[in-house]
Amino acid sequence: MYGIDVLVEEHKNIYALTEHLNRICCAVLEGAEVNIKEFRECIDFVKTYADKHHHGKEEQILFQFMLETNDPAAVKLIRNGMLVEHDLARYHITELDQTLTQYEESPSSEVKLRILTHAAGYADLLQRHIGKEDAVCYTYAERLLSEECRKLIDEQTKAFEEKARQEHIQEKYLSWIDKRR
Repeated sequence: MYGIDVLVEEHKNIYALTEHLNRICCAVLEGAEVNIKEFRECIDFVKTYADKHHHGKEEQILFQFMLETNDPAAVKLIRNGMLVEHDLARYHITELDQTLTQYEESPSSEVKLRILTHAAGYADLLQRHIGKEDAVCYTYAERLLSEECRKLIDEQTKAFEEKARQEHIQEKYLSWIDKRR
């Protein structure tokens, strides 16, 4: 299924981002200065590629079709699992962004700890989340959804991808993450 294949492929790039976040957090723990610019670039990747681009396709396309089936397991999986974790990821990134600003204004060990907490918290959450989506959510969707729904998802995903291609989203963010693998 094209729509799910695209999401699985994007997970590899998002996972690479989480590994990069862990590396820059470890560098700080080992005595490096907080690299504000690099953390902010990670935030940009998350907000634009992971959230708007990737989660956008999940939330606006795949999850909507799953919810429309009114299958109790699908509804619970999406509403109480996947969407809750997307919101928690957004919380970590918002807090990381605000804490970086705080650190720029008044650096302290306490603020540095909060930077590491939210960056590592996001990385851990997304690594586990990706595993659940790939192994449970997507496989359940493929079994649950009718052939007609799967075709519509594929068509809508292709349109979403084409719009992003015109805006150079994939080109910009894949180039950025490839330099950090």
